Amino acid sequence: MIEESRVKVRFFETDALGHVNNASYFIYFEEARVHFFQKLGYELNTDKWHFILASTKCDFLNQAYFAQELVIETFVNKIGKKSFGLTHRVLEQNSKELIATGNEIVVHFDFDIQQSTPMPKKLKDKLNQYLISP
Repeated sequence: MIEESRVKVRFFETDALGHVNNASYFIYFEEARVHFFQKLGYELNTDKWHFILASTKCDFLNQAYFAQELVIETFVNKIGKKSFGLTHRVLEQNSKELIATGNEIVVHFDFDIQQSTPMPKKLKDKLNQYLISP
């Protein structure tokens, strides 16, 4: 299954060349990741948060511009014992042109002991619903 988020490119996300600045894609990924966690049933409560972002990358394939509407597709690409991988695909909403792809590693983490911990079975079961092998 794929989860979708939508973003309308804001002026401040563009650069002097008129296209979306490379750093803005990581903001889009964060929005999509937060939306994804909400779909999994996790509250955005820092007292109960159990995740850290260990790695993120982006491949820029085409340009996006101010006021364009983008769709960010998010799915799970790997599930481990203490972490999972997410893939994001940024598409132009109307043409479905692929603008960028991103990959992230999210670690299940206990902030009290400052260590990664095994993911609960319930979380793994939910993640499996979004698992698409690359």
